Amino acid sequence: MLVLVINCGSSSVKYNLIETEREENVCKGLIERIGAVTSIVKHEPAGQKPIKDTRVIANHSEALQEIMTYLLDTDNKFIDSKSDIKAVGHRVVHGGEMFKDSVLIDEDVTDAIRQAFDLAPLHNPPNLKGIEAAKEALPNVPHVAVFDTAFHHSLPAHAYLYGIPNRLYRRYKIRKYGFHGTSHYFVSRQYYKITDKPVKDTKVITCHLGNGASIAAIDGGKSIDTSMGFTPLSGIVMGTRSGDLDPSILFYIMEKEELTLNNLHALLNRHSGLLGLSGYASDMRDLIAEAKNGDRRCQQAIDVFCYKIKQYIGSYTATMNGCDAILFTAGIGENSPLIRKQSLQNLNYLGVEIDDTVNEEAKSGTIQKISSDKSKIDVYVVPTNEELVIAIDTAKIAQAKSQSPWV
Repeated sequence: MLVLVINCGSSSVKYNLIETEREENVCKGLIERIGAVTSIVKHEPAGQKPIKDTRVIANHSEALQEIMTYLLDTDNKFIDSKSDIKAVGHRVVHGGEMFKDSVLIDEDVTDAIRQAFDLAPLHNPPNLKGIEAAKEALPNVPHVAVFDTAFHHSLPAHAYLYGIPNRLYRRYKIRKYGFHGTSHYFVSRQYYKITDKPVKDTKVITCHLGNGASIAAIDGGKSIDTSMGFTPLSGIVMGTRSGDLDPSILFYIMEKEELTLNNLHALLNRHSGLLGLSGYASDMRDLIAEAKNGDRRCQQAIDVFCYKIKQYIGSYTATMNGCDAILFTAGIGENSPLIRKQSLQNLNYLGVEIDDTVNEEAKSGTIQKISSDKSKIDVYVVPTNEELVIAIDTAKIAQAKSQSPWV
């Protein structure tokens, strides 16, 4: 089945056209700076050089029209007509407690996504814009919502409840939700597949390390804890997000800096994390380069990042009473030998030992075991593929065979 996967940001649309039976990516692309004076359009047919252009794209509807025009171009031969696309899968960041699985999108679903705007104000509104634009462009095919939070609905109450009055949970559903669920799901399943380990007896820690980053404890195939919480702000230090901190700091900063709630929100989400610590950049590649040149603050930012990863690995090993594998994925996890090595230093009490040569030579885009033969815990680099999870789940629901890949 040919499935179009859509991932919308506030000023961007990312797409993948995927053939689900062969699990092949036919074409992918990205439209950025939507609504700006000039938008950037990038199309990348499988196995070919990317095509990059600039033009005026005023809104998400025009972005979807641009994508369909490109896919229908007779020179490309991706599709002969819109009817060749059998379903559209949408990444939706926050499903709250309303959605434990992926669902066929109808009016009730769009209303529920809208109700979750307060839980993910930076993500759910553009996600819904993408759904509306895609339905306008492709009105006669099933549209499916796949939620970042769905995989973490297996968290037990003692892991998702916060130490606040229970009435606040009952009234406002304030609890840990977790994110990056499709990535944690995919990476853990890849490990089971390549090692032939029995899922029900295997304990895995997955480290999704990118500009946004989260860690999950997966016991018997189910997520039992994860670092992100009520929103994607908590957990380890990220590119521009603070991660975990003492809540009293917020009141202190507001008083000292005379900040409004909006200012504080922007400070913690857009000006903190690696960017705030280094005062230089949020991109780990830039920080590593400057740290090598002797920049102390960039080195400190790297040290804090790796220390927090190590803390969560230790915590989740205790939570699961053991660990069989640690898996690194996403932009930093897949491409930075230094971060992987530093995050695993001084874990010899767990028997973790990586092969430095293999770690340094691990190639991006391939599954690679980087632990030594003596290591008591497997350590792997596993490329994630959230789009494939969305596409396969969308195909299942469109064919009315299943409602969820979380099996």
